[in-house]
Amino acid sequence: MSDLRAGVERLVDAVPPPAPGIGRVGPRAVELLVRWLELVRTWNKKIDLTAAKDDAALVELGVLDATWVTRSIPEGAKVVDVGTGFGAPGLALACLRPDLSLTLVEPLGKRATFLRTVVGAAKLVDQVEVREARGEDLAAAGERFAVAISRATLAKEAWIALGARLAPSVMVLLGREDLPALEGLTVPALRIASDQAYSTSVGAARRVVHLVTSE
Repeated sequence: MSDLRAGVERLVDAVPPPAPGIGRVGPRAVELLVRWLELVRTWNKKIDLTAAKDDAALVELGVLDATWVTRSIPEGAKVVDVGTGFGAPGLALACLRPDLSLTLVEPLGKRATFLRTVVGAAKLVDQVEVREARGEDLAAAGERFAVAISRATLAKEAWIALGARLAPSVMVLLGREDLPALEGLTVPALRIASDQAYSTSVGAARRVVHLVTSE
């Protein structure tokens, strides 16, 4: 068994059913995740997709956050991932949750081309749309989603403000840093719906905070 597959299976096995009526993650998700990460590994030799040094790091960087984010997303939600990069966490989330509709927003043309290649190869075209754009472009056009996610694309305060323009439900991914003070942000009233702390296999702290607006 490859290191990619073993790592993906380990993370997927730990994902509980996210909501009533949504079953546990099945074998198809593992196959899709492995296929995606194999393409990341191949394309990374030609374009800058990720700094992951080995398969174990690639699996955690690509999949770990999505296994926690998925626990807070309701069935059938329309989700936007801003600054997707090589596909984390949005593309991983699509593999884990076939009930969701994903829009992957990536401003860099080569990365957007890569994402479209994965979506086509994995036959996810009915579930996943790739937009070569910035999150600000979608917000300015008045586009709305159920859930907005981003990882390491903007400063946390800037992401929360932008995310709240895109969706009433905003996921904030953190390392060791604290969540910004919500009272000082010029966005609709926000509250914390959930706050999940976890760690990587080498003990690096991770956290996903789910914020909801008053809409």
